[in-house]
Amino acid sequence: MKIVVCVKHVPDIQSDRQIAEGRTVRDGGDGTLNELDENALEAALSLVESAGEGEVVVVTVGPDDAVDAVRKGLQMGADEAVHVVDDAVAGSDAIGTARVLAAAITHMGGADLVVTGMAGLDGLTSLVPTALAALLDVPALPLAARLEVTGSTVRVTRHLDHASEVLEAELPVLVSVTDQANEPRYPNFKGIMAARKKPVTTLTLADLGLDPTLVGAAGARTEVLEAAPRPAREDRVLVTDTGDAGVRLAAYLVENQLV
Repeated sequence: MKIVVCVKHVPDIQSDRQIAEGRTVRDGGDGTLNELDENALEAALSLVESAGEGEVVVVTVGPDDAVDAVRKGLQMGADEAVHVVDDAVAGSDAIGTARVLAAAITHMGGADLVVTGMAGLDGLTSLVPTALAALLDVPALPLAARLEVTGSTVRVTRHLDHASEVLEAELPVLVSVTDQANEPRYPNFKGIMAARKKPVTTLTLADLGLDPTLVGAAGARTEVLEAAPRPAREDRVLVTDTGDAGVRLAAYLVENQLV
């Protein structure tokens, strides 16, 4: 079974976000593999290990620094990696990103199973997985808290607000997994050393045969009119605990109708 895991290189969630021309700056050395995509990688690796056969290919779209995301995937145990890098991709919205990923997956011969994280921590739209499934013309089983593959049948369990549901589909399928699906492994020394010998294929839009006008800012269906850093809060109330902090906090909540 060939599993393709789509991952994203995102700014470190603890770092200050930089904005330029209405876009998040995605190169500068403080990026990291999207934490929720580690759950997708773990799910794919566990399936291959359980089956005793198969391969895991990790793919990303982004500037030069984005290669760090797929290298982390190789360190975790993926067999090979694909990095799509092209200046024309800059400014892509969720649909544009899904177009590039779909073209990359098609270029590599397709996949039996495509696995993604539930969202990117930089945007939190959760739109790319289902858009990608539509472009690949495969069933989408999103937000899976549990993923199983038996023969050619994929079964996922999803936890909703007041119930859980089980969905099934026949391969090929796209599944997005939540952070409840597993506990991602840490790359060990052996994995880190082995990753140095694993291939990372770099592709451009021309390699994929993808029209640049369909992606990037040129093909975006959304437009950022204005973006600016969040201003510092000026209405903070600091309470020094002299033994009555709890009482004062309760009084503040009541006064402001917060309870």
